[in-house]
Amino acid sequence: MTLLDFWPALLGGLLIGGASVLLLGGIGRIAGISGITFALLDRPNWNGANLWRVAFVVGLLAAGWSWSHWSGQPMAPNREANWPLLALGGLVVGWGTSLGSGCTSGHGVCGLGRLSLRSLAAVATFMATGALTVFVMRHVLVA
Repeated sequence: MTLLDFWPALLGGLLIGGASVLLLGGIGRIAGISGITFALLDRPNWNGANLWRVAFVVGLLAAGWSWSHWSGQPMAPNREANWPLLALGGLVVGWGTSLGSGCTSGHGVCGLGRLSLRSLAAVATFMATGALTVFVMRHVLVA
């Protein structure tokens, strides 16, 4: 593996960081995906107040599609999905972002960039929970 193998991740990180700085500096908003999406669903105001949120979500979807289309790489691995389990996981993640007052993008990218202690605690909790989940899935619930 060479350094050039990491350029997509580096470019993606730079784009995410740059977009969050532009959003915060341009209109004073945090680039937290769950907050943006919840606001769209909670307050479907189409008189222009939510236009930036719609543009942000469309941009996220278009970026994923564009990368897949032009790189020739699939958007997701080809595997059979357990749709009820995926739906349950999505609901739990949504509940967790509500409980934690934000998601990994809001706390991890924007909050840590603003040196927020609350975001540092949230990111530490995300990471510890993720590590514990991987440990349990691989070493405790082994089939």
